[in-house]
Amino acid sequence: MLFAHVRVATGIIRRRGSGILVSMADAPEDLPVATALPPRSQRQPRAIVVDPKVLIVGGTVAVLGVVVLALFLWMVPHAAARESISACRGLGGYNAVNKALCPGGGRSCSLPQPAPDFEAFDHTGKKVKLSELRGKVVLLNFWASWCGVCSLEKPMLADMARELGGDNFEVVALASDHNWTNVIRALVSSLAKGTPLPQVGPDGQMAPTEEAKTAFRGAFPDGLPFRVLVDPPDDDGTMGKITKSWGISAVPESALIDKKGQIRAYFVNKRDWESPVAQTCLRSVIDE
Repeated sequence: MLFAHVRVATGIIRRRGSGILVSMADAPEDLPVATALPPRSQRQPRAIVVDPKVLIVGGTVAVLGVVVLALFLWMVPHAAARESISACRGLGGYNAVNKALCPGGGRSCSLPQPAPDFEAFDHTGKKVKLSELRGKVVLLNFWASWCGVCSLEKPMLADMARELGGDNFEVVALASDHNWTNVIRALVSSLAKGTPLPQVGPDGQMAPTEEAKTAFRGAFPDGLPFRVLVDPPDDDGTMGKITKSWGISAVPESALIDKKGQIRAYFVNKRDWESPVAQTCLRSVIDE
């Protein structure tokens, strides 16, 4: 068998066994020759050619994307507002607003309206201002210990407060009562049935009696799911001073106040606060 041996350095091909030396120049087929590239610094830059049609289509798609995004961002808050209005209206939250809540107090008005600020005391004697709760949604419930309808509403109010209460939402129950003992009696009676009730509070004594304190601790060892404040009436009246200043002549009534202190919905008489429509109404304002 013959073997070919190539010497590239000398450019000679030797065919063993034949004794013949053939010059590469005389070879029937020339070998390929590598071509060296110039340095990068000496190379000509390559031009990129883009079809104008591609630019037009791409630009159009980009503009449409921006428009769709802007439209979506515009629609989201409006959709949430419509949901809030629809749910709260279904709950009867757009009853005629008391004229006392309207600017000037002499003409009817529509919601939202600023919630009038007030100060009231809790059972420990601590003063609480409504404006201190700014930044969270507040359901302000006007009631009284002598109000039978209010007693029926309290369990639903308590269950809703347990579910939704937190950093963004709080229920405040403002009682038109002359003393704390009667308020505690009403709370124990409606929320802890079977618990012994304290005696009726003595006239002229705002602070709860020791018997009332013991009954409260026994009925609510973990406290109540909502805040309770007392709004004492003048003399022998039935409506507290704050309650009357809001134009209220009968209880229960409730105001849904948003994080900016605006009354967004107003409810005359009791509501089923555990109903789906009530949950939607409240959550739509809480989630804003």
